[in-house]
Amino acid sequence: MAHQKSEDEWRAILSPEQFRILRQKGTEWAHTGKYTDNKEAGVYHCAGCNTPLYTSTTKFDACGWCSFYDAVPGAVGRHADPDGHRTEIVCNACGGHLGHVFKGEGFDNPTDERHCVNSISLRFQGGDE
Repeated sequence: MAHQKSEDEWRAILSPEQFRILRQKGTEWAHTGKYTDNKEAGVYHCAGCNTPLYTSTTKFDACGWCSFYDAVPGAVGRHADPDGHRTEIVCNACGGHLGHVFKGEGFDNPTDERHCVNSISLRFQGGDE
């Protein structure tokens, strides 16, 4: 990971809620995220390290969190959750927790995946992708 920091360094640059979600694998409440209903064109970056993660062209409406059907190539990693039922998604650059990915739910998109992402894990930059 390119952006390795100590716990104290992360606490210094993230808000308490960002730290809870990005570093401690928390989840924000459904329908409360800043970007859940965002329809603007642009790029979604990791709130921890500013790495581009998703583009607005892969965002779709599916649940109470930001939903994307694909990530910027190489930007998002996957790990089996300890519960054995879900797959966690993380920023490959800093290891920040983004949310979970679900496959085979029948959404009409090219990958049949839903990356369910906490808005607080993201920073949106509007404009051309």
